[in-house]
Amino acid sequence: MKKRFTILFIILGMILLTSCGKAGDAENSAPESNQPSQDTPSGQEFNIGILPAESAIPIILAKEKGYFDETGVKVNIKAFASPNDRNVAVQARELDAAIGDVMTVASFVDRGIPMKITSDISEDFKILSSPASGITTMEGLSGKRISLVPNFILEYIMDQFAKENGFTYEIVEIPSFSGRTEALMSNQIDGVVYTEPQAGMLVNQGAHLLGSSKEAGIKGGTLLFTEDMIASRPGDIRAFYQAYNKAVDYMNETDVKEYSDILTQYQFPEAISDYLSGMNGDFLYAGVISEDQFDNIIQWTKEKGQISKVYSYQDLTDFSFIK
Repeated sequence: MKKRFTILFIILGMILLTSCGKAGDAENSAPESNQPSQDTPSGQEFNIGILPAESAIPIILAKEKGYFDETGVKVNIKAFASPNDRNVAVQARELDAAIGDVMTVASFVDRGIPMKITSDISEDFKILSSPASGITTMEGLSGKRISLVPNFILEYIMDQFAKENGFTYEIVEIPSFSGRTEALMSNQIDGVVYTEPQAGMLVNQGAHLLGSSKEAGIKGGTLLFTEDMIASRPGDIRAFYQAYNKAVDYMNETDVKEYSDILTQYQFPEAISDYLSGMNGDFLYAGVISEDQFDNIIQWTKEKGQISKVYSYQDLTDFSFIK
C-alpha cells in the first residue's frame, strides 16, 4: 500500500511540474508575441526633403491621395527650391530622408552624417542650348558657357557627355532655377543642364534639346534615408515604398489633368501637365542603382575632391526595402 501511495505521489508531482513548466513558458512567451514587428510602421512622423522635379511626384501623390495613411506611415514633406537648401536641412538634422544622388550621400557620410541609398528615382536630365546660340548638337558646346549646380548629378551628367564627345566647357554657377532660366533664354549663357519638367518647358519656349540622361543610360538620382531610420524604423521605410509604388500605379492609370493642380502646390510649374502628358512609357516602381553606375559616380566624386576616400556599394546602399 505504501508503495502504491509513493508511486501515486511521484506521478502527481510530475504532472504538476509539467503544468507549471507550460504555464511558465506561456508567461515568458506572451510579452514576446506582443512586441511590434520590424515590418510594422512606428506611428511616428518622419520628414522627407524633395525638389520640384519629376522624382518627387510619386511621393507627393502618395501623401495627397492618402496612400501613406493606408500603409500606416506618417510622412511630412518639406519642399526645397535648390539642392543646396536641402543639404543645409540634412546637415541640421531636420530631415530623415531626402531625394538626392550618389555623390550627395557619399559627401554626407564623409562629413559624419550617416545615410544610405534605399532606391533610385524617376529622372531625366536634359542638356539644352539657348535659343539664339545656333548650337544644335552636343559637340557645339565645346568651350561654351554652361550653367549647372556644381558637384551634384548635373555636373556629372554634363561631364559624361563632354567626355564622350571630346570637349571641355566652362561652368557658370547661377544658384536659382529662375536665374538660370532667364540667363539661358536671354542668351547670356550657351547651355544648361535641367531636369524635367523645367527642361521641357524651356524647349517649348525655343531652347534646343541636345541630350537626355535617360536616353544615355546615366542614372545617379536616389532616395536617401538616415541610418538611424534604417536601424530603428524599417517598417516605416517599407510602408513608405508600398505607398510610393501605389502612387506610381495611380500615375500610370490616371490622366495627368486629374492631379496636376496638386503638383503646383509644391512649386511645380504649370507646364508639368504638358510634360507628363507627352511622356512615352510608364512610370517605374522604385528600383536599384547598378553597382557599375555607383562605382563610376563615386570615382568621379573622389576625383573632384568632394570625398576623402572611395566608398563601396555595400558602404552606402541598402535596397532591402524595395525587394
